[in-house]
Amino acid sequence: FQFVESGGGMVQPGGSLRLSCAASGSTFSNYDLIWVRQAPGKGPEWVSAIASNGGRTYYAWSVKGRFTISRDNAKNTLYLQMNALKPEDTALYYCARVTFSRTLGGTYYPEYDDLGQGTQVTVSS
Repeated sequence: FQFVESGGGMVQPGGSLRLSCAASGSTFSNYDLIWVRQAPGKGPEWVSAIASNGGRTYYAWSVKGRFTISRDNAKNTLYLQMNALKPEDTALYYCARVTFSRTLGGTYYPEYDDLGQGTQVTVSS
């Protein structure tokens, strides 16, 4: 898989952004996909994931209720609508392919690969 993210930028707290991720190189609709972010000086954090057919979605507690993941399998594109942005959402955002996942006690644990180059999101007043 090859992923190209876009849509990042600088926004004030409370603002919105919509990230896009264009995919190529494999059969897009066969795979669960994920958004991952990494803030300066911190490790990667998964943000949201979506099943191959879009029928199931997962969110980290830090973004639940504010972010919405979606996909268009006809366009080979993954999206992340981000609302009510906070300064702590500032990070480089990547899309990736889920390689393995499990749910334990209601908590989703993904593994992923094939990250794109990322798109920067900065939330600041």
